[in-house]
Amino acid sequence: MAFTQAPTANWSYPTAIRFGPGRIAELAESCRSAGISKPLLVTDKGLALMEITRSALALLRAAGLDVGLFSEVDPNPTEVNVAEGLRAYREGGYDGVVAFGGGSALDLGKTIAFMSGQTRPLWDFEDIGDYWTRADPAGIAPIVAVPTTAGTGSEVGRAGVITNSETHEKKIIFHPKMLPTIVICDPELTVGMPKHITAGTGLDAFAHCVEAFSSPHYHPMSQGIALEGMRLVHNYLPRAHANGNDLEARAMMMSAAAMGATAFQKGLGAIHALSHPIGAIYHTHHGTTNAVCMPAVLHFNRDAIAGKFDRVAAYLGIPGGFDGFCAYVDALNDALNIPKSLKGLGIEHPDLDALASAALKDPSVGGNPVEMTFENTRALLERIA
Repeated sequence: MAFTQAPTANWSYPTAIRFGPGRIAELAESCRSAGISKPLLVTDKGLALMEITRSALALLRAAGLDVGLFSEVDPNPTEVNVAEGLRAYREGGYDGVVAFGGGSALDLGKTIAFMSGQTRPLWDFEDIGDYWTRADPAGIAPIVAVPTTAGTGSEVGRAGVITNSETHEKKIIFHPKMLPTIVICDPELTVGMPKHITAGTGLDAFAHCVEAFSSPHYHPMSQGIALEGMRLVHNYLPRAHANGNDLEARAMMMSAAAMGATAFQKGLGAIHALSHPIGAIYHTHHGTTNAVCMPAVLHFNRDAIAGKFDRVAAYLGIPGGFDGFCAYVDALNDALNIPKSLKGLGIEHPDLDALASAALKDPSVGGNPVEMTFENTRALLERIA
């Protein structure tokens, strides 16, 4: 179906989503539906100063909700940010979280809500085995998520990525009840995104779809979602980048972001296994780092995925099968001004041994279709350095 303007709709997949321009007006009612009467709005430092945040706070106050604001969120949020947010949440007597912003704010807001009633330390809930069962479900506060970028899809995820500031490792904190109760996807909130953020977040959504589709695990629903998510990025990211006021393109990219995060239930892979430690150690933008890693990872996985991406290329109307798809990714990165190497991200002398070791510890490794070893992972890093 083709749209000539941004669509408006409600759906529940995997949680209740209120999608469309102007839906931010439903924020207070969404809080009440989620059982929140005194929300803590969690956002990042820059966004806290912007009009869209002031307007959201005003909407909540006008509806009689006693809202507070917490904005001490690093670009890659840490356990220190979690501790400070928990202190603000508990001292303020809040009963739920509005996670408002990009992936960092969403991840932190969800983690604060998750930890608000727990007694065990944060790292006890890392996404390893059944660690999530250690949590007290009754101690998880309700969450309303409002994305203001179109990339991570954290608004429809059951986890938060938190960086251990001492070890410089990104850890995934997981629990099924970290899934927000209600999501407001209002593409008008993304209109003000700068071009480089539009590019980086949009390619993050693309990486989620590419890796989910590449994963060898069996999950046909995620496979279909990943394929359509790639199509949306292919059709609409260049438009959103060229004209930030193109509301249809902004809406389709917001859909693609949620689709990518839904699809990667099937698994991620080497792109994320590399970008997580790169971001944790060198503080690079996550989506942009994914984009830098993607071309080399596609070639790394060639023998396992070429047939799959012959079909992707045909679906997207890209000639040349797998090789054509790889050429398309290179051209898209160039068009969106993505650096070609870690050096282009400002990393002059990366510790490739440390990065390779850290990548092999990342949970994304298990979804890569080609087994990753220290030797081939280090060689892969050399290609992108």
